Amino acid sequence: MKGTLIVISVLLLAAVATLAFLHLRSRREAAGPVVHVENEFEFTAHGPYKTVAPLFGASAERAWGEGQWNPKFLYPSPERDTFGEVFTVAHGHLRSVWVNSALDLEKGHVQYVYVIPDAQAVLIDIHLEEEGPSATGVKVVYRRTALNPSFNAQVAKSGNSDREMGREWQTAIDTCLGGNTR
Repeated sequence: MKGTLIVISVLLLAAVATLAFLHLRSRREAAGPVVHVENEFEFTAHGPYKTVAPLFGASAERAWGEGQWNPKFLYPSPERDTFGEVFTVAHGHLRSVWVNSALDLEKGHVQYVYVIPDAQAVLIDIHLEEEGPSATGVKVVYRRTALNPSFNAQVAKSGNSDREMGREWQTAIDTCLGGNTR
């Protein structure tokens, strides 16, 4: 069963990457270059690693997503956080397709790839580290690429916002864990 899930996940990732590449290539040839931005942030979540780490699964994130995070799971069904989970998220009139490409809580690595068709492809890479009995270090890297030059400004703007998200995520997670918002 686990081998089948890995194969399905790899195939889904390959399909998303191929579609993004083909779309990007056709848009670049027709309309010019696209923007790629990389930004990161770090913070300390004030809770034990074993409590904090699972909060980075898409389903569990609802607990600290402050009502703004509501993924619709396609896989697995019933919904649960697992490697290879696939879900969609609404972005106004647009919808993104997300694939979990790493969920290794023992090693502290969580990663998602998502695509908003004709707009952008995004890789979110999260690394977690136990900093003590009640502190977990979190490092998040966002890599965004416009899939259409008309989204270059939005991708650049989102990239600039990404690096400022650390305090917001820390406050939301600490509040979820019991109100500690140092």
